Amino acid sequence: MTPRRWFLPENPDLLTMLRNQAAITVEAMDALVAWSKGETTAADSVRDCEHRADATKRELWQAVRDSFSPPLDAEDVYTLSADLDEVLNAAKDLVREMEVMNLEPDASTHEMVTLLADAVRHLADAFRCLRTEEDATQYADAAIKCQRRVEHAYRPAMSALLQVPDLREVIGRREVYRRLSRIGDLVHTVAERVWYSVVKEA
Repeated sequence: MTPRRWFLPENPDLLTMLRNQAAITVEAMDALVAWSKGETTAADSVRDCEHRADATKRELWQAVRDSFSPPLDAEDVYTLSADLDEVLNAAKDLVREMEVMNLEPDASTHEMVTLLADAVRHLADAFRCLRTEEDATQYADAAIKCQRRVEHAYRPAMSALLQVPDLREVIGRREVYRRLSRIGDLVHTVAERVWYSVVKEA
């Protein structure tokens, strides 16, 4: 009789996959900064990154389902990926809406986009530190600080719209600034989840 052999299920490297998704998101935000400086072709890079990040996200979610022993709680891995995906989706939607409204990025848009790109870079650093001896929460806090600076830039930008005579531009810019503020809120959500994941594993 042939002896029975037991095999453990595969245990994919979920954190590396999550970090890859974050790296693509950083790339997208860098392209968004270039777009906000007037490089119109960078909009295509944002869209390309969004498609690549979606593919990476789906691969990660499949791996979470099949993972035997995830390095973090499976729900935390899934939520970090899903919330980060919302950040990139909102960035892509920002570009699309401005193209539809035939609006060019202005100085306020560039300022807020640059701060959001810095915030996402801090989130990627936080992901890199998960399950290591480095403190992921310090990078999560840095991302939140960038998000708060977005809010500080948002208020004077909205106030300045009171001086714009073209009502159509006022309405369009208002929606752009609100979307940028919303992206900041999404960044904050990811950063808070980093904190939650770290505290739960402690």
